[in-house]
Amino acid sequence: MLQPRELLENVELITPAFLAERGLRGLLLDLDNTLIPYGSYQDRAEIIAWAAELRRADIKLYLLSNATAKRAAFWLGKLDFVGVGLAGKPLQRSYRRALMAMQLPASQIGMVGDQLFTDILGGNIAGMYTIMVHPIVNNALPHTHLARRLERLVLKRYGHDWYGKDRRTQMKPETKL
Repeated sequence: MLQPRELLENVELITPAFLAERGLRGLLLDLDNTLIPYGSYQDRAEIIAWAAELRRADIKLYLLSNATAKRAAFWLGKLDFVGVGLAGKPLQRSYRRALMAMQLPASQIGMVGDQLFTDILGGNIAGMYTIMVHPIVNNALPHTHLARRLERLVLKRYGHDWYGKDRRTQMKPETKL
């Protein structure tokens, strides 16, 4: 339940071709440290363009965030797709709501997030294709810092060196550590 199907450096590596190869027609997306730096309200034109590219390819997008409803609404207006804040991940109620809104089976949806114990666990329980991305920044809440330490241990158990070799090999070629 805690093993992501994919580990990627960032969401921009998820392209229409990437999704087609995996039979995915929709994405549930976490907000903080997945799409937008935690707590930030600064525009991220590259993420807005990325989301628009996916929508043009008929990929359904839905925001599933534990951020406040106000923060989620702010970003939904900029990203131009639907979703919810205060989702209560990994609880399944919000995942079921997203499935109904997207009108796709769980097997055709990818859950994308930066946290193992919320995004990945919830997506796996719901039967989705889980994709864990590296957090954009390391400025999260104190309990998130503790969770990150536990995540590293769990991922190492599955053979992933999230902060070592895996991270370097899955980055965009132009990105440097």
